[in-house]
Amino acid sequence: MARAFYDLAAKYDKNKWVFAALGVASYYVGTFPGGVALGLAHFYGWINIHDISDFARGLMAIPFGFLVIITIYHLLKSNWKKNLEIAPSLYEILDEDLN
Repeated sequence: MARAFYDLAAKYDKNKWVFAALGVASYYVGTFPGGVALGLAHFYGWINIHDISDFARGLMAIPFGFLVIITIYHLLKSNWKKNLEIAPSLYEILDEDLN
C-alpha cells in the first residue's frame, strides 16, 4: 500500500515519503469505521462481539481499511492528473514571455 502511494507521488513529482506514510496511515484510519460498524451491529443486537475473537474482529475491519486506501489513491491520482492537464508547463510560460 505504501509502495503504490510512493510510486504515484514520484510520477506526479510530489513528496514521495509523505504520501507513502499517508498510504499506511489511511489504512489505519479506514479500519476505524470498521470498528464503529461492528460496535453498532453489536448495539443493535445483530451480532454479539463478545463471541467473536479479537483476531476475527481484526479481519472484519480489513475491508474498511482497504476501501479507504483505494478511495484516497484514486482521488489523489485523478486530482493530480487533472491539475497536470490544466496547469501549463514552466517551459510554455517562459516561451510566452520571450515572444
